Amino acid sequence: MSEVHISLNRSFYLRSVLIAAAVACVASGSTIAQTAPRSDAPSITATVPERLSDSFADIANRVEPAVVSIDTKGKMPDTAAPQAQAAPGQSDDILDFFRRQMPRRPVYSVGSGFIVDKSGYIMTNAHVVEDAVKITVKLETGEEYSARVVGTDEETDLAILKIDAGKDLPFVKLGNSDRARVGEWVLAIGSPFGLAKTVTAGIISQTRRETPSTSPFQKFIQTDAAINRGNSGGPLVNMDGEVIGINSQIATSTGDYNGVGFALPSTEAANVYDQIVKNGKVRRGFLGVGLESVKAEYAKIYGLKEPKGAILTEVRESRGAAAAAGMQVGDIIVEFDGKAVDNAQDLIAKVSATSPEQTVNVAFLRENGTTIERKTATIRLGERPTPGRASASGEAGDRPIDKAKTDGRPFGLTLTEPTPALAAKYRLEGLKGVLVTDVNPESFIADVKQSNGGEALGEGDLIQRINRVAVTNPKMFAEIVGKLKKGDPVVLHVLVSGGSSRPAQLKIVQFTVQ
Repeated sequence: MSEVHISLNRSFYLRSVLIAAAVACVASGSTIAQTAPRSDAPSITATVPERLSDSFADIANRVEPAVVSIDTKGKMPDTAAPQAQAAPGQSDDILDFFRRQMPRRPVYSVGSGFIVDKSGYIMTNAHVVEDAVKITVKLETGEEYSARVVGTDEETDLAILKIDAGKDLPFVKLGNSDRARVGEWVLAIGSPFGLAKTVTAGIISQTRRETPSTSPFQKFIQTDAAINRGNSGGPLVNMDGEVIGINSQIATSTGDYNGVGFALPSTEAANVYDQIVKNGKVRRGFLGVGLESVKAEYAKIYGLKEPKGAILTEVRESRGAAAAAGMQVGDIIVEFDGKAVDNAQDLIAKVSATSPEQTVNVAFLRENGTTIERKTATIRLGERPTPGRASASGEAGDRPIDKAKTDGRPFGLTLTEPTPALAAKYRLEGLKGVLVTDVNPESFIADVKQSNGGEALGEGDLIQRINRVAVTNPKMFAEIVGKLKKGDPVVLHVLVSGGSSRPAQLKIVQFTVQ
């Protein structure tokens, strides 16, 4: 079964809340249906503990009939003991012999889900049913039905299932997660550890939370309602009895509840549901570019009125949507289809929410010598491909630059000119600039992060421009840095090796001198 482990820090891990083992495993599910916008005042007011308790009980009684347990039977592994290693003095042939003698068994799992339509549509997490050859849904009444997968969406880790019960089924509605507020009470319902109909309560700890190893479409509702392995795909319910989130992940040091759980907002889930039920899959618009957000430093260096927009750092496909429209690396998209673009994530959201093949107008800024020109283009969007999970971790921290200054290295960087041997090593042949061979870990720049959480600079990066000035040797770069003072903005144009499969990619590094 699928399980995600991404380091949050030295002791915490992010996991899809799914139990997976040779005999038993825990997963979960979700629901979907859109309701009218809720009023600011909750329909169930709880001002004293007794009334709050009654509210919890009423909501649980209303929602539980629509919450289901999902049992899956996975594919049989190719070998019985894939993790086994030969002991000292024991040959691999002997180990393989014993592997072949051991019977192969399918992997079973148990999880959660919820019915979102009376005809039997069920929402859950995609990792709950991943690689399943048989899916059984258990209702609150004890009835069991075989389920089929209508469609899945890797970007949001959602799956829509369908059961045919021959009758109308109880279902829950999706509320408006955009109205969720930090501090509001919520209930999480599901089958942690296979214990069906388990209800836990807590509050919303944060909204639109990004976590490591998630897609641009996973801005989670964070809650301290107890969510454990097996709650995946189960509903997170507000005090109106509406589903506002689909429980997906936990931050944990042990694999179990540590007070930090994450649920995909219902507004994103509703869009996925509608497309899967209608088309069998989710289709999103695509530009075919790499992006970086405009930050305050970039806006100051380039004379922009405000730090808004998305910088094209790569035009990936020669026949892609952006390339066909004449877009170039370095262009700054400031409007998409008549709407202002705040940053790279905002542009991704706007593009992805637009249907492929649709034609849209974009406004962008392009550097022309010492001036910045505003231009427009008409783009026919492509279709976003299904991606793999890109990992990201951490945030930029604050560290003094004192040692970086005294060791004589500008920004704590060890730089050299790219000799033919070095250019070949880092696949930067024929390119000019100054090559980074080392970054002082005690310098502040070692803690500067890109928008995706990656390191700003590293070994093998080729710095071509600093604050719009081209640099060709370390001395020139050091002279420019020497004229900067604390608080000055810095924008670096950096080329990163694309390996053997594609050309070097532009990376925009933005920070303030500390």
